[in-house]
Formats: sequence, C-alpha cells, structure tokens
Amino acid sequence: MTSLLPGPLVDDTWLAAHLDDPRLVVLDATALLPSPRHDGDHRSASGRAGWAERHLPGSRHADLTGDLCDHTAPYHFAVPSPAAIAAALARLGVGEGSAVVAYDTGGGIWAARLWWMLRAISVPAAVLDGGLAAWEAAGRPLASGDEDAPPPAVVPVTPAPRPELWTGIEEVAAITRGERPGTLVCALPTGGYDGSAPTRYTRRGHIPTSRSLPGRDLLDATGRVLPAAELTAKVATVLTPTDSPVVLYCGGGISAASTALALTLLGREDVSLYDGSLEEWSGDAARPLVLGG
Repeated sequence: MTSLLPGPLVDDTWLAAHLDDPRLVVLDATALLPSPRHDGDHRSASGRAGWAERHLPGSRHADLTGDLCDHTAPYHFAVPSPAAIAAALARLGVGEGSAVVAYDTGGGIWAARLWWMLRAISVPAAVLDGGLAAWEAAGRPLASGDEDAPPPAVVPVTPAPRPELWTGIEEVAAITRGERPGTLVCALPTGGYDGSAPTRYTRRGHIPTSRSLPGRDLLDATGRVLPAAELTAKVATVLTPTDSPVVLYCGGGISAASTALALTLLGREDVSLYDGSLEEWSGDAARPLVLGG
C-alpha cells in the first residue's frame, strides 16, 4: 500500500487534510438498491444523480451499475475483469501512482465494494468511515453539479490481480459438502439469512453450513465501523481464528464487502468474497438453501 493511505479506513479529519493531494482520487461509489417489496423484486440504479446533487469537493462518481460492473454476467454487480476495472478507473482519473478513497451515502457498503474490487487488483484504496454523513456532520464543505473539469489524463494502472480474494460458486459448493476447507458467512440482515424477509432473488434462505454475521451489525448508529474492541467481540460470537479461510457472501456481494472490510481491520488475511452470492446461488434450483436460523 502506498504510504499516502494510513490503512483501509480513513476518517474525515485525515481526508480533509489530504483532499488537495494530487495523488488522491475521491470516488463516490453510491448505487441505489431499494428493499424488495416481494420476492424477486430486484431494482437497482446508478447513484450518479445523488452525487451530482451533493458530494465531497473534487470527488467523482464511480458507477457500480455501469462500467464498474460486468454486464455479461448472469447476476447484478458482477466484478469486471482487471483490465476493465483499470480502464474504468483511468476514465475517472485514477492511474499509476494514484490512491483512492471511496465513500457513499448507503452505510459504507458501496464504498467497501469498490475498495474490495481495487484491493483485488492491488490498487491502493481506503474507505471513508461514516461516508458522506460523517463528512457533513463534521461541518465540512459539500459541492454540487458535475465535474468542473474532465478527469486528468493518466497512465492506466497495471492490475496485479489477487485471485485469492474471490471465491466461485463451485468452490462454495465444495465447502458446503465438506470437500474444501472454509467457513461460509452470510452478511445479510437476519431476515435475509433465515428467509423471514422478502428477497430480491429467486428463493429465500441461506447457503448450507453458513453462519450469520450481518454487515450492519459491525457499524455504530452513525454508520462508522465499531471501535476495535467492540468489533472484535462482535465477530468472536460467530468466528474463531481457526475458522479459516472465511468466505463471505450476501445477496449480491455488496454487504459482504463491508464485512470483509471489518475483518481486514481486525487483521484477518484469510478472507474472500463470493461474488455471485445468493443471486447466483438461488438462481440454480439444484443448489440447496436453508430456511431458519
């Protein structure tokens, strides 16, 4: 990681002090994903309009529903190829020597998703703790409208992929059958895990053998990551150091990224994300799902 970033999480004080650093690119990763009204109700959209209305000064919008998504995949929000990510970043002014701070207006899950994608190709990145709300609560300035100037021309980053940060559907299936080591963890709220709440996807429930660790439970009331001691205690109710490796999933690989950030902050390096998550898994009727706790 470049020395510019102190770690995977920065606060508004740090960001305010470094906002004018030409090496730093601030990206709003917000997307819109309303709660499902009934099973199969999947609605998602770009958060660009909201960014144009209110954003951190100098920031740009990174569209996780647009060119930072693989539209050829059979599920939403699929991670693009490393080359496609590098090209999309270049269009946002992120190139060789850049570092990214991602934020959002959705409790940090979208920023964490972008952070994980960048981490997986070795691009220095961090998440703004508390997102736009924390920035605004600190009395810091906001901007509106589109960019004052187009992003500067940059030399695109050369991706250095870390494939161990992703786990595919067959590897997940092998874990459920005990044929591969690993602990599956669902980052959805309890209702999504036990099937008591409507789902955006084909079927309700969780992947067999998986445990429940809702990503939102790892944040305080203001949307900031819990202090280290509280975070450690919360995670310890679900995972032990010997539960390794850890494979996180949710509905579409978004909330799981927020949980991945929390585990990374605790020093765990044995974490991967199942990109297709329940949207992909539930779409195959042959894949089992479990209802209840």
